[in-house]
Amino acid sequence: MCAQTTTKAGSLLDRALCELAIPGSRMAIDQPTFAHGSNEIVTGDVSGGTNTSHTIVVSALTALVDAVPADAPSAAYEEAALEANVLGKSTDGARRRTYRYLRELYILRPDSLLFRALRDLWPVEPSARPVLAGLCALARDAAFRASSAAITRSSPGDMLRSSDLAEAVAKRFAASYSSGTLAKIGRNTFSSWEQTGHLADAEHATKARTRAVCRPADIAYALLLGHMDGVRGRALFETLWARVLDQPQSHLLDLAASASQQGMLELRSAGGVVEIGFRELLRPFDHEGQGQLL
Repeated sequence: MCAQTTTKAGSLLDRALCELAIPGSRMAIDQPTFAHGSNEIVTGDVSGGTNTSHTIVVSALTALVDAVPADAPSAAYEEAALEANVLGKSTDGARRRTYRYLRELYILRPDSLLFRALRDLWPVEPSARPVLAGLCALARDAAFRASSAAITRSSPGDMLRSSDLAEAVAKRFAASYSSGTLAKIGRNTFSSWEQTGHLADAEHATKARTRAVCRPADIAYALLLGHMDGVRGRALFETLWARVLDQPQSHLLDLAASASQQGMLELRSAGGVVEIGFRELLRPFDHEGQGQLL
């Protein structure tokens, strides 16, 4: 038996740290060298992204993922969207446009690290899905990522307008967009952040800032994105990916401990030093390029 830590008795973090002390524990860190997908996070220095013309379409992603098995090839997503019309669009053009947005934001390929990890975590808990989708979209869409400044600098209860998000994008990409395009990006990102749970309808073209639902799967994906971005240790809890989770860092640590207990990641924290491993989410791809859960 290991001794209790000085944090609250029986907390998830206490139990996680206790388990880490046991030789051969499933949480022992054995992180592989894994560079696949390092270019899937788009640079935030170049303007562009799906939110210049549309939203992050979380409902469409949900419908498509629900219809296609996790181990299916990329062609199965196209068939489900365009031929089976699981997206419920009335015209071929609408189906193709929505499918294009989904590919831009979520890749929809089993040989993609970002998408494979998203699919790994998707079934864990339905309430985690809006933020999971939002995190992936942030990684893929520079305009959406720029708009996050309006979200992270506000607090639950604040009132926001679409112009606040447009201004955040304009500040990041000065002279890149016309006023009309910025207004459209503001409206699209306004809707996208409502889909993630960070905003809710209010009055007079405003939305109320709300605290998004954050689950262990969300922190696992956020920490993975930070890891792919080259961040390590406790700094993983300070990245943009972690900040948009809308939780105090102490709660994020507890959520990470829960994710570790469920096998989504491996957490080690002792003496103020935090180490995070991703044995499952960063497992090697198999010979068919999609990888299988260990």
